[in-house]
Amino acid sequence: MSETLGKAYKLCSRKQIDTVFKTGKIVKQYPFVVHFLEVENTFDAPFQVTIAAPKRNFRKAHDRNRIKRLMRETIRFNKLILENQIIKSEKKLILFMVYTSKEELPFHILMKKNELLFEQIIKQIENNEK
Repeated sequence: MSETLGKAYKLCSRKQIDTVFKTGKIVKQYPFVVHFLEVENTFDAPFQVTIAAPKRNFRKAHDRNRIKRLMRETIRFNKLILENQIIKSEKKLILFMVYTSKEELPFHILMKKNELLFEQIIKQIENNEK
């Protein structure tokens, strides 16, 4: 498995984003909040993700873009944790990830928090199977 986060991992469907918010589950790990939903085999990648940084917290576009870039990097580095478990359980996930902090945190902290977040998602998926 590669460590790239290509187009197949990008969630663009407005319908799927709406269903994530209506029927999905929520996992929180400061500074991230993730809405996620298990779906049928409708796409190639094991999961698809959309990233958001609210304009309310970061007024300038370059600040929001930097936050989203850092979030994509943390996902790219830690995606194998989530991918391996999803492939074992033969499921597909849709993720909507929101950055909730009011200031930009250092990259190493974001990496650790993202790793913990993916582990929480895996635990919730395993609890749903039982």
